[in-house]
Formats: sequence, structure tokens, C-alpha cells
Amino acid sequence: MSNVQSLERALTILNKLSEYPDGIQITRLSEQIGLTKGTLHRLLATLSNMNYVTKDEETDKYKLGLQVLFLSRNLLNNTDVVTVSKPFLEKLSREVNETVHLCTEDRGEVVYIDKIESSQTVRMYSRIGSRAPMYCTGVGKILLSGMTQEEASEIISNMSFIPKTPSTITSKEELLEEIEKVKSQGYALDNVENEEFLRCIAAPIFDHKGKIIASFSISGPINRITMEVIDDTLIEKMKQYSLVISRNLGYSGSIEIQK
Repeated sequence: MSNVQSLERALTILNKLSEYPDGIQITRLSEQIGLTKGTLHRLLATLSNMNYVTKDEETDKYKLGLQVLFLSRNLLNNTDVVTVSKPFLEKLSREVNETVHLCTEDRGEVVYIDKIESSQTVRMYSRIGSRAPMYCTGVGKILLSGMTQEEASEIISNMSFIPKTPSTITSKEELLEEIEKVKSQGYALDNVENEEFLRCIAAPIFDHKGKIIASFSISGPINRITMEVIDDTLIEKMKQYSLVISRNLGYSGSIEIQK
């Protein structure tokens, strides 16, 4: 089915104006989207009358009007990361046949807010609502990587680095180095750091502002979640699901995960 031309043009104008929060003059807007100024005047007049666009009379610049915010109020305010993520995480769990967790941060700890159990006989023990340290979990490292330096420093300064396994990070300096690595590669590992014989890979979930609001992980015993499986399959799979879930929360950026 072909697009309705006038509607397509109006939406193109709104999309372009979203790139110019301080406004843009009609001559430049015409150049940007390839419409004549006469056509733009007619479309902008209608959009202005409906408050989707506003014009600054001093600068002659057009920018988005408050009606756009009104349209998005329920979508952005009522979007539930658990509800949005669940069907995708269920699909991910079926594909890898391993346990998948969804987590957020609360008071400097990881909180498990959803879990999709695998059908494997050997699996990770956890339950929704339980908590875990941030320094020795993949999801915790992801959540720390999305914080400002001040936010992360405050949380880390209150941590007690208790060694859970021989591989656990046990110092602030080591954790800060790990967080920088996570930022660079776009995913995090719990490489037998929280529980013996268990390995996890975690990735971020972004909201419409580009902020990391949650993290999800694939967890399993080290004989199934091997580093070879992570490198060959899981890194790319986590990237795909990170992007699709974030897109459904309004995220418009890109996600690059480096091996």
C-alpha cells in the first residue's frame, strides 16, 4: 500500500524538526527535506494550528510544539520494562535453552525483576526480587557502566568487596577498570565471579533518552556457557536482543558490541 503523500510529508517535517530543538528556518528546512517553501508553508500552517509545530516570531524558526509531548505522555510514562522485555527474553531463553534474567539497580545492588527459566536440569538458582552484588555480576557491571562517574563512584565507595569465588573482583581499582572495558565492548561477563561453576553474559537495555535502565543476562554452567560459545554465538545474540528491546522502549540510537 502506498503512503498518503501529505501525511508522509507532515511526518517527515516532524522527524526533521526533532533534530533541531532550538528550531530551524524554513529555507534550511526546505533544503533538508526537499520540499518547496510554498508546500512547507501550507503543511507548517496546519501543523501549527494543531500545536504540533510552533514558530518563534523573532527568529522565524520552527520547532516541535507541545502536542507532540502530549501524544507521547502515556507511552513514555506507562511503559513497563518487564512487560516490554518479557516476550523477547522468553524467545531468547528458548533459543539458547538457558536461564535469562532481567535486572535493575536499587540502593547499590542488583535486583532480579524477571526470570525465564530454562528446561535444563542444571541451572542457576535465583528468584524474582532477590538481590546480588554489582561488582561480581554481569548485570551489575552493565548497570554501573550506564551511570555517571559521580553515581558510580558513590555506589562503589560503599561496596564491601567480598570474594565469592577465586575469580571475584576484590578492589575498587579493578572494578573501575572492568567498567571501562564493559563500556568499550558493550557487554559484561560474570566469569565464575559470583557462583562457582556458573558463567553469565549481560547486555544493556536503553530507554528513549538513551539511558541504561536495566540489564539482562544469559546464565548457565561453565560446561555449557563456554567462552567459545560466548564469542561465537552469544555476543551477537545479546546485541540483537539489546537493540530490539531498547527500540521497543523508544531508544533510537545504535548498539555496537565488540568482541
